[in-house]
Amino acid sequence: MLQIEVKNIFKSFKDVQAVRGISLAISPGEFVALLGPNGAGKTTTVEMMEGLRKPDSGEILIQGKTWQRHEKELRRIIGLSLQETRFTEKLTVRETLRLFASFFELGDERVGEVIALTGLDEKQKAMTGTLSGGQRQRLALAVALLNTPQILFLDEPTTGLDPHSRLDLWKILKALKDKGETTLILTTHYMEEAESLCDHIIIIDGGKILREGPLKSLLDEKSRNLEELFINLTGKTLDSDAADGQSPKS
Repeated sequence: MLQIEVKNIFKSFKDVQAVRGISLAISPGEFVALLGPNGAGKTTTVEMMEGLRKPDSGEILIQGKTWQRHEKELRRIIGLSLQETRFTEKLTVRETLRLFASFFELGDERVGEVIALTGLDEKQKAMTGTLSGGQRQRLALAVALLNTPQILFLDEPTTGLDPHSRLDLWKILKALKDKGETTLILTTHYMEEAESLCDHIIIIDGGKILREGPLKSLLDEKSRNLEELFINLTGKTLDSDAADGQSPKS
């Protein structure tokens, strides 16, 4: 069974059509990157997959189930980390994780496991307000991993991080990938991140999928790497400031 199946979804905001007939299929254990310039519709697409928005038309199936009928069940198998995750600054790292663990009726043992997994051992007693950008992103990932999700959504998880912090986060995700138990849907502004982590690349612009597949199958003489392919397809670089007309994100 597919982990995620998206069937011809559309989404509009006032008079702006953000998503125009997107269909895709994601298999268990697959790491997938959704790439697109600002305003392409990728974040709106992901938010519909996460159950945060409803499509105007079309269908989204998560393990054959719909958000409309199985939301409580689906929330238990999904983890997500938003780009602007905020935490109560006067709680420690461990207290923050205990709070989120309580939502899933999980105990201290699981909290300790995700602290170790995300390399936060030395910071578990630190107030979240004192964490660096990289440490906060690791905490956001730890929260997303608490319920041992079968499907993990990460929205630009390394934006604004220094190269060292970015590599630290990649190591964590690669370890998850090696286990083969987690499906990842990643949006990113870093070509190297998509190339390094993901098996399957989906390039979106204008609310439509332009190309998708394993990276090797997408490259040719005119597009020798992912960046060249992206520019040739969209006429833009990944950080182009295209207006979306519906929110600060695409």
